[in-house]
Amino acid sequence: MRFVTLAERPDLVPAMWQMGNNWPTFMQQDRVGRDAFGQLPAVFPEWQQLLLDDDRIVGRVNAIPFSWVGTDDDLPDDGWAGVIQRGFAARREGVPPTAISLLEARLVPALLGAGHARTMLEEMGSRVIAAGMRDLFGPVRPTGKHREPHRAMDDYARATRADGLPVDPWLRSHVRMGGRIVKVAPTSMAIAGSLSEWRDWTGLAFDASGPTVVPFACNPIHVDLEQDHAVYVEPNVWVHHDLRGR
Repeated sequence: MRFVTLAERPDLVPAMWQMGNNWPTFMQQDRVGRDAFGQLPAVFPEWQQLLLDDDRIVGRVNAIPFSWVGTDDDLPDDGWAGVIQRGFAARREGVPPTAISLLEARLVPALLGAGHARTMLEEMGSRVIAAGMRDLFGPVRPTGKHREPHRAMDDYARATRADGLPVDPWLRSHVRMGGRIVKVAPTSMAIAGSLSEWRDWTGLAFDASGPTVVPFACNPIHVDLEQDHAVYVEPNVWVHHDLRGR
């Protein structure tokens, strides 16, 4: 297996998008994602990293450079969407990036649980250092939060096991690699639609107003029958990897 970027192998862009996606339909309706995420290969090909087995894509890490002033407060509360918008704005305005943010990391199912996710993140860290930067971030979606939709994200993210590591598996992986849990990004993604759209996306009835639990959502969906819409606001967790020790 070996790593390449789309700057090195632009011919692999279609295959990267065809790699597969296990996100539920409603999670693919974020407008920032629809408008900007698909432009990453064209605008930031050097930060789209692929793991190849021969010439077959078995893993990918999508990331974006952005301008960061060096303080926790400067990390946007709208996490995933905010850092994408900041990265594209910096490129348009000619502002030099000072940090990199992870956006998505994905492996084919056969490679899950074998340590490849850590290897992919370590390789991305090496790319950050080679580019002259020392800060790698991620608005992380904790993998287990959807099982506790009524629990506050900050409380969930700070929960630890007896060994002091986070309860959540994905946050635990980051912390084991030296990552620091910084803060919650409370409005990392916002998905709004009519009740008809939400029924199509989820197969659920949405026949009562109020908070509604939807499978895979980190928080309840806010449903309003009178206004004929539902809104999901997803929190993520900012994690910082300080690469100066490397």
